[in-house]
Amino acid sequence: MNDCPPGHGPAPADGLRTHSAALRSHAGRLRAGLAALDWRGPQAEAFRAEVSALADRCATAADGFALAAAQLDGADPRRR
Repeated sequence: MNDCPPGHGPAPADGLRTHSAALRSHAGRLRAGLAALDWRGPQAEAFRAEVSALADRCATAADGFALAAAQLDGADPRRR
């Protein structure tokens, strides 16, 4: 339940955009960390695959939050 009176506090779409940006940042940091990783062998490749999948999930969630924010704002970016 939201205790803020109507018209006060951040708009729900703004919160979604904030979460989207944070997830995009996490995905970028995960990918940058993988690029800098100097570790070889079967365990390293398995680790890389897992971290890459996590980065992809972060990016996918960020896209979903951005879409939801756009829909709350009344603009569906898929229709452009």
